[in-house]
Amino acid sequence: MSENNFKEKFDVVALGELLIDFTENGLSDQGNPLLEANPGGAPCNVLSMLANFGRKTAFIGKVGNDGFGNLLEKAIVEQGISAEGLKKDNEIHTTLALVLKLANGDRDFAFYRNPGADVNLKPEEIDENLIKGSRLFHFGSLSLTDEPARSATIKAISLAKENGLLISFDPNLREPLWPTLDAAKEQIDYGMKQADIMKISDNEIQWFTGKEDFDEGIKYLQENYPNLKMICLSMGPDGSRAYCNGLRVEAPAFLQKGTIETTGAGDTFCAGMLNSVLEYGIENLDEEKLKKMLITANAAASIVTTRKGALRVMPTVEEIEAFIASRA
Repeated sequence: MSENNFKEKFDVVALGELLIDFTENGLSDQGNPLLEANPGGAPCNVLSMLANFGRKTAFIGKVGNDGFGNLLEKAIVEQGISAEGLKKDNEIHTTLALVLKLANGDRDFAFYRNPGADVNLKPEEIDENLIKGSRLFHFGSLSLTDEPARSATIKAISLAKENGLLISFDPNLREPLWPTLDAAKEQIDYGMKQADIMKISDNEIQWFTGKEDFDEGIKYLQENYPNLKMICLSMGPDGSRAYCNGLRVEAPAFLQKGTIETTGAGDTFCAGMLNSVLEYGIENLDEEKLKKMLITANAAASIVTTRKGALRVMPTVEEIEAFIASRA
């Protein structure tokens, strides 16, 4: 394989958690919640949607050498994600998450991850060639919660920088997984310092910056993390914004009566953002392209909220385009 072909092997490689999301799917005859074992994990959700956009994707992470681990490997391969970088742990089981819906529509997460196989990814298990052969590296904060996955993430970021990849970060705060919120802030600060691109949610930016006003929060991030060339802010039912090349562009959300749950919506949005970066290049994203990016990302995220799970049910480009056309 020539060096040029090698460099083009993948568009995006992502590192992080691949786990089972046990999500509610009705009630039993006794009135107990029934939980469905959905393949999940933010980085692979992003890759799954990117694969639907026609991007070549690869995942780096770890699952248990168990039934759930085998299910997850099968699921990502079925979605067109390369499992070359997926490792299996013979001693630690696949990480599990229980996702219960609260009365206000929000989600309550309970993780079975102490230990969990995804946290046991070691630096020496990183497939350097996957990173060298990619255009963009994506990661989140969950691989920074514990060792040795934290060191593995740091190594992967270093390799991405050495090979000139764009770097994308999603803070994806999950409070139960951190010993303290100060520890979370320290590692998310590290992640922000490494990235060219960041997707952040409304509650995360308020928590991290201490600013209630989103524009003030963005200004704080731009001043403290000048390396961030693009910041995309997801605001749930209030839509989304992109801050890039001195522009501030906003698009409304596509609200639906058929919304079931919001699991994976942020990841779907993130994929829409990264797809536009890959298509045009950050420096070429003008107001028109950013607006189109946000509309597409918002529409894709809205569709996912009407489906159970995320990784296996990402919308196709045709579904997204038809949905947008139906709302015009």
